Amino acid sequence: MDLHAWVDAYLDHLRVERALSPRSVEAYARDLAKLCAHAEEHGIVGPDGVDGTLVDTYLVSLGRAGLGARSAVRHLSAVRGFGRFLVRERALPSDPCVLVERPRIGRRLPKVLSFEEIERILDAPEREGFRGLRDRAMIQIMYAAGLRVSEVVGLKIADVDRKKGVVFAHGKGDKRRLVPLGEPALFALDDYLALRDEHPRAAGSHVLFLSPRGGPLTRQGVWKLLTAYARGVGVSKPSSPHKLRHSFATHLLEGGADLRSVQALLGHADISTTEIYTHLADDHVRAAYKRAHPRS
Repeated sequence: MDLHAWVDAYLDHLRVERALSPRSVEAYARDLAKLCAHAEEHGIVGPDGVDGTLVDTYLVSLGRAGLGARSAVRHLSAVRGFGRFLVRERALPSDPCVLVERPRIGRRLPKVLSFEEIERILDAPEREGFRGLRDRAMIQIMYAAGLRVSEVVGLKIADVDRKKGVVFAHGKGDKRRLVPLGEPALFALDDYLALRDEHPRAAGSHVLFLSPRGGPLTRQGVWKLLTAYARGVGVSKPSSPHKLRHSFATHLLEGGADLRSVQALLGHADISTTEIYTHLADDHVRAAYKRAHPRS
């Protein structure tokens, strides 16, 4: 059997024994067709020529063709599975990918909004009426406490301690953390709560930010309203709830907050998750240095 026939056998294995979806099988077929074409360019027509050197040169060729690291990782995954199949079927004596290094994928830096853009979005909702006051208080709290959208829509009235100026956020794994709120957020919340009980379905509901039906807002609903407010004040950058969270963390670090404190405020279990924001804060420090230092 030549290499193409072995690929067909492997695709049948994925389709029948692994019960992969037709779309997944098609993706494997495309990736492995490229491997076969690369092998043929090197005079390899059978499975016995599939070794670590061939796989390495294949990955290099993908890079030269303009494929990014994430796409290369996907291609390597397909080749790894095919190699294990060839070993299982005794077409190869050993796994050809065992010494092949996985392409490194750099972590994408989160895009953040400037403080001026945040200010415009915070000031976008109306200062009267139920919806305006609700949205103003909600967006203020989202940014002031760096809450995830799931944490915001899940807030209960009892989760906010007005006297202490804090909010109790229920994060991933039902972990509860206490986050302080600034005066602008607290004042916006006071204005909303003064009108909340007038909602026709507020009676008996413990949800802080009520939807028109009296229950919690949906995550998609919060995303849509935030996007609409951002566009309404001329902020063209993507302005999802998570962008507010990214901006919260970055602005804290730019303001001099230490990494451990930001980790606690965000509710990250691992500080390495928080460290990505330091790259953004470093850019801010470098810019300040270039502006201010006489020998920059």
